Amino acid sequence: MALKTMGAYDFPSRSRQELYGEDQMVHVWWRDNPWLCSAVTQRAPRSMTFGDFWSQLIVPWAGTDPELAEGKDWSDFEWTLGGEPFAPDPQKSLADLGIAHKATLSMRGAAA
Repeated sequence: MALKTMGAYDFPSRSRQELYGEDQMVHVWWRDNPWLCSAVTQRAPRSMTFGDFWSQLIVPWAGTDPELAEGKDWSDFEWTLGGEPFAPDPQKSLADLGIAHKATLSMRGAAA
């Protein structure tokens, strides 16, 4: 289907990386989760370790889910980054892991 516009889209994005300094936006999606049915966007420093990202941002967001309340941690989940399999390292920074501004990081149920 053709798209008609009223004019050129000729202005910078209001969510571009340069506006966030050391921080970046990371979309986190818990796939197939009936409690948290959509992704959340977290603002985090690029230098934050994945372990801190998990404990300081993901757990407070997803902690009401019974699966997480059972004491699961990041290693109990299957992860993807941009749709590709991903193996988080809790000691590495988001930047070192290749998690860029507006990247989609997803987790799925407890790994078998």
